[in-house]
Amino acid sequence: MLVKWIRCSVVDRRGFERGQRKWAGLLGEPGFRGQGGGWSRGRQGVAHVFTFWESRAFYDSFMARSHDRLAAGQSGTYKDLRAKLFDHRFDVKTGFEPRFTDVDVVRVAHCRVREPRVEHFALMQEKVWNPAMAGSPGMVRGLFGEAPGHEFLVLSMWQSAAEHGKYRAERVERLALRAQTEADVAALAGDIVELEPSWTV
Repeated sequence: MLVKWIRCSVVDRRGFERGQRKWAGLLGEPGFRGQGGGWSRGRQGVAHVFTFWESRAFYDSFMARSHDRLAAGQSGTYKDLRAKLFDHRFDVKTGFEPRFTDVDVVRVAHCRVREPRVEHFALMQEKVWNPAMAGSPGMVRGLFGEAPGHEFLVLSMWQSAAEHGKYRAERVERLALRAQTEADVAALAGDIVELEPSWTV
């Protein structure tokens, strides 16, 4: 599965949201698996969108055919758009599905990992972080994705911001020490996204 993560700064909120609803047109696209997104909790006016495709081939075909027509509806409503593609490497918890209807919050972490530490980082994700997140009551599902250039995406879906907050307060520092995260990660950027139900496709 291919994951596309888009983030941008919105300058015309009403126009952007109107355009976002037009992405419902993705439903007929071959290989399309789901889309959801919302607003950053910490950064005013920053929107995140996550789109899931069965494979790179389906995604490339969509980009060549229908993408520009759907994207035209949001022209001029945002700036500083950044988009990145990740290959799904493994699930966080079990049975990841690109569904957004049973969660309120998505936590996104984007890690640039030092080259000699890539395999250690992935192993720690599997052996330390995954079980801890999977054992947190409010965590519903998630995935670990990889992009060229030793970049990784950890996407976790939570029932509420309060549940994610409890996990953070109780466990993150301890887990980071155990996983030697500081030695692995060269750069880390993250955000908490409050989902907008009307953006879900």
